[in-house]
Amino acid sequence: MNWTDLLHAFVLGIVEGLTEFLPVSSTGHLILAGDLLGFNDERGKLFEIVIQTGAILAVCWEYRARLGAVAAGLGRDPAARRFVANLAIAFLPLAVLGLAFGKIIKAHLFQPVPVALAFIAGAFVILWAERREHVIRVHSVDDMGWADALKLGFAQAFALIPGTSRSGATIIGGLLFGLSRKAATEFSFFLAIPTLFAASAYQLWKERHLLNGDDLGMWAVGFVSAFISAFLCVRWLLRYISHHDFTVFAWYRIAFGLVVLGTAYGGLVDWTQS
Repeated sequence: MNWTDLLHAFVLGIVEGLTEFLPVSSTGHLILAGDLLGFNDERGKLFEIVIQTGAILAVCWEYRARLGAVAAGLGRDPAARRFVANLAIAFLPLAVLGLAFGKIIKAHLFQPVPVALAFIAGAFVILWAERREHVIRVHSVDDMGWADALKLGFAQAFALIPGTSRSGATIIGGLLFGLSRKAATEFSFFLAIPTLFAASAYQLWKERHLLNGDDLGMWAVGFVSAFISAFLCVRWLLRYISHHDFTVFAWYRIAFGLVVLGTAYGGLVDWTQS
């Protein structure tokens, strides 16, 4: 372990934490940052699992009181059972479609043009969603029914397309389906917990042969930086949406889509990494 590895771990942890819960695609940013830092190899893929776990735990910590109350009330509180059931229902579409089509998608869509198009297409969906009349049916996560959860689950499944953004698909899907901005954003956070934990556990099992005790220091730095940056980002986003919409993220996605094309065709970044 050397200082360069620790610095790379610190930077990539911050990139993961700042982009995982914003509608901008953390995967795309990690590919760009990892390639520029020379860290998109097999070892880097395992490291991404570590920092993703740090980001998930930041959400768990932010909502620890809510999650604790749900866990305590599962045996007697209908609202707690409905909350857990909604998360399970919303998780299923991505899990089923990911297992069925994940390899095909990685083989054919993880190329510069599809990734860039997903960034830009997602931007126009955000712009359209923000310009249309927004009729709110669901003001709080607690007001959601199973049909709302299922629709958001299918919205999240669009994140299988590289460059789409899991959080972006869920949040904008929520706006289109009548959720308030706060309810859509918070449900995106809650849905990230089972989704990303399951994805991390699955990837860790696949990459277990890469586990190396010599990398523990690097993992610790990346984990902590991802946790802290994700925690701050979640708190910032909740404040931001109380007074702003998501239009700024749409324009950012268009700019980033152009960066994908420019770096790919300039030979600067290998966007076939997955």
